[in-house]
Amino acid sequence: MMVVVIFASFFTLLILAVPIAMAMGFSTILPALIDPSFSGNLEFVVRSMIKGVDTTSILAIPLFMLSGAIMATGGLSRKLFDVFAVFIGKIKGGMPCAVVVTCLFYGAISGSGPATCAAVGTMCIPFLYSLGYDKVWSAALVATAGGLGVIIPPSIPFISYGLVTDTSVGDMFTAGILPGCLIALCLMAYVQYHCRVKGEDREKIESHYSELRSRGVLTVIKDGFWALLTPVIILGGIYSGIVTPTEAACVSVFYAILVCLFIYKTVKVKDLLGFFREGVKTYAPLGMMLALAQAFMKVLVLLNAPQTIAHFLSENITSKVLFLFVLNLVMFLLGMVLDVGPAIMIFAPMLLPFARTMGIDAVHLGIIMTVNLAAGFVTPPFGMNLFVAAPLIQSRPMTVGKTALPLIAWYCVALMLITYIPAISLCLL
Repeated sequence: MMVVVIFASFFTLLILAVPIAMAMGFSTILPALIDPSFSGNLEFVVRSMIKGVDTTSILAIPLFMLSGAIMATGGLSRKLFDVFAVFIGKIKGGMPCAVVVTCLFYGAISGSGPATCAAVGTMCIPFLYSLGYDKVWSAALVATAGGLGVIIPPSIPFISYGLVTDTSVGDMFTAGILPGCLIALCLMAYVQYHCRVKGEDREKIESHYSELRSRGVLTVIKDGFWALLTPVIILGGIYSGIVTPTEAACVSVFYAILVCLFIYKTVKVKDLLGFFREGVKTYAPLGMMLALAQAFMKVLVLLNAPQTIAHFLSENITSKVLFLFVLNLVMFLLGMVLDVGPAIMIFAPMLLPFARTMGIDAVHLGIIMTVNLAAGFVTPPFGMNLFVAAPLIQSRPMTVGKTALPLIAWYCVALMLITYIPAISLCLL
């Protein structure tokens, strides 16, 4: 009964627009307020918060966020787009497909869905509109493809999942590569279909493509070389065993500063303090949520919540196929109202024990949850990427969300394949 009260209070506070961290904090101490004899008192909560974040792995999150912010200001998204556009921009739907690939690669830099949407959207949405594409459709495309930022490694939700479930972050990064590429291919397939049905302004596209080619293919590649090298350095260092994910995050910050400050010269020394200040402001709420999530789970364990949920699931769900379907449905709905990070922190530790009894690998479960919740970035009513993309075209988030529905449908096709074919996630491990 107490578990029901905790979750009821948590979601009620969310509906009342209380910040997630505050809602989680109140729900964590609620059992002790109701029953003073409960062992999960305030002292227990504080100790659990401190112990939960007392790990060097957590440092990877703010460091990847900082490097992504520096590279976004440094204009790396434009250089990436030019490289992809020079190769596929001339084909039918080539320019929008280049936007999807840019989001894919930029996700390997930022590790964040909204950051990917903002960095790529600021440049690509006006550009697509100038080529004759509908501006709302362009915003919907970038908002949907921006979700790749949390699926392609290095992914901040993957780090959070690893922390709360004691799963290898490196394995999560490796497992996210093929699912991210599959989603990108599905989105590009829809783009091709859309452009063939709706048509394109080939004259404008040919004009821009000719202008791009006139710079020379080698020149464009050379200009984007340092941007393309970013995921190679970060992921190559992790997979080769040279650095840990946390060390790779530190390397990414220094690399971002060196490239943007001395090579592209798009950032000045005086700007760095501002990046550090904003990085702290951005990470502080997430860090608090991570700490509270650890305490929240400890309180739920004291209340036997994982065992209660496992018992309920075992009595009502006996099929692995059915469990995966219900998991997808629940995570998809949660993604509409919860951000990826908090949802993973709260529900992953509770679902993992039962998933293991069903023969589901911990890494595969993390991929399924993240891919599902990433769809929430562009799913009304609270899709974060909708609120990032809509202001770029002076439109309403719901308008962009409605236009994104076909893209979400194709995203779900990839999701079903990822869910029921574990090899897509696990074959590289």
